[in-house]
Amino acid sequence: MEQVRQLMGQVFGFRAFRGIQEAVIQHVLTGGDALVIMPTGGGKSLCYQLPALIRPGLGVVISPLIALMQDQVNSLKQLGVRAEFINSSLSGPEFRYVEERVENGEVDLLYMAPERLLMERNLEWFSRLRLSLFAIDESHCVSQWGHDFRPEYLELHRLGQLFPGVPRLALTATADGPTRQDILERLDLTHGRLFIAGFDRPNIRYHVVAKEGNSFNECLSFIRQHHEGQSGIIYHMTRKDTEETAQKMREKGYNALPYHAGMEQEERRRNQARFLKEEGVVMVATVAFGMGIDKPDVRFVAHLDLPKSVESYYQETGRAGRDGLPADAWLAYGLSDVVRLRQLVEGSEADDTHKRVALHKLEALLGYCETMACRRQVLLNYFENAHLGNCGNCDNCLSPAESWDGTEAARKALSCIYRTGQCFGVAHLVEVLRGEMSEKVVKHAHHQVTTFGIGKEMDVREWRAVFRQLVAAGYAQVDVTGYGGLRLDPSSRPILRGETTLMLRRDVARKQPRRRKTTTTPATKSSASGTLWDALRAKRLELAKEQSIPPYMIFSDVTLREMESRKPTSMREMADVFGIGQVKLERYGAIFLQVVKNHKA
Repeated sequence: MEQVRQLMGQVFGFRAFRGIQEAVIQHVLTGGDALVIMPTGGGKSLCYQLPALIRPGLGVVISPLIALMQDQVNSLKQLGVRAEFINSSLSGPEFRYVEERVENGEVDLLYMAPERLLMERNLEWFSRLRLSLFAIDESHCVSQWGHDFRPEYLELHRLGQLFPGVPRLALTATADGPTRQDILERLDLTHGRLFIAGFDRPNIRYHVVAKEGNSFNECLSFIRQHHEGQSGIIYHMTRKDTEETAQKMREKGYNALPYHAGMEQEERRRNQARFLKEEGVVMVATVAFGMGIDKPDVRFVAHLDLPKSVESYYQETGRAGRDGLPADAWLAYGLSDVVRLRQLVEGSEADDTHKRVALHKLEALLGYCETMACRRQVLLNYFENAHLGNCGNCDNCLSPAESWDGTEAARKALSCIYRTGQCFGVAHLVEVLRGEMSEKVVKHAHHQVTTFGIGKEMDVREWRAVFRQLVAAGYAQVDVTGYGGLRLDPSSRPILRGETTLMLRRDVARKQPRRRKTTTTPATKSSASGTLWDALRAKRLELAKEQSIPPYMIFSDVTLREMESRKPTSMREMADVFGIGQVKLERYGAIFLQVVKNHKA
């Protein structure tokens, strides 16, 4: 392990292990198999990269996306690591060049997609090579209960049979109990060790708002106040909404790009490359975008539609703040999201078991949205990761929600669902409760039901919040076959009979949280602005453009922050800065020392 520590400092510029890294690396170095669950930005990659550099032979990394493996290989090459990838983007000569390098022992880490790895030709090729390990990245893709199941992962269990003695390491950032067990069984790793580092991302601040009025404007206001000029991701459920929001963002002056599966592959590739390489790009995307995105300086992730599960929400929000600096996760949701997601589940070709699990996961996410408790506590408890609450970095902790005795309001709402036939949506039910003689109310003679006008004391927004919370708590169900109408759940009977009380969350307009002083600022100014931070960022961007790589591959924001604070005056002092290994010191040390010197002058 002393050799590992030296290599970690020399290559990666890290001074100490984080969390369970040391234990995992020790286990793999001795030839052990394992499943590692570690939050995004927690340092999963080091758990296989360091053993692959020390154990004799070739380390093979299974990665699901071409863009992801290319990004990781380019980052490693910046560190001086001998890494390559084999995928469909290579030409014939390029493919043969990589093969020759591997066979000559000139590659330590080789990245491949699972379907290419398992081609008989490649399996036979590997049988003639000395292998140090197999690393199965994004291993939740193998699980039928995971949020991104991919059938091509299913055959990876063969690696243990074909290459006995070669350690296999499965890694993921997101897996609840059933998903973890599924990964172990499907990859034949039940004999291996399970390492869980926890799921907490303390640098991310969580916000949830109800969809009332124009959620785009509310999201835009949030970005303007907290993340103007910074990189971020806005998620939508549909391609149409993605295109429209990207266009509206551009009209508001933002460098915004769309990304969804309906676009031409070349356009998607080009937009992703711009997101990685340029400063301050906002990607507006469906869930087709994001897996394994290594960009560390994404400062916010906003959801304008509800994700399908807690796992999806955790995975998508986890793309913010990978560098450990402050970031935000902002979510707007409404009952219309619930209707659409339930329709997708009910209309899918999955069997009843999968549908039941999917609906359970959706209900868990609704509970998270409506909770009055610490959001971090609810989120982590879902993954069986205990948290005491009061995190001080979510909307509920920073601005505690008010509760009120909503028993009588709930009885009126549930009675109205029943009296109108259990087939109407919230908008109509609110009109009945408030005694509004709309065309639809009169048409269905609902001005004659006993619940007509019994809720005039509450406004439309308050009633919508009541219905939303009744659905989230399971007292009312969305009838997806009835165009989103509400029907009673048997669990509502005690409330209707007056046998129990129900405390509800009061929706009030909340102040935007104060901007955190440690949040990074955009690198749009030149070094003439007078701050060392601007000068360092400008030089990094200049070097990145020269090499056509993302700026973070030169140095991360964390490294530049420490450089700004330490103001090194020599190469020896520069070598002590976090994230500067030997190769980067040789390539960039003198250049950035000159930036610091010029700033002092």
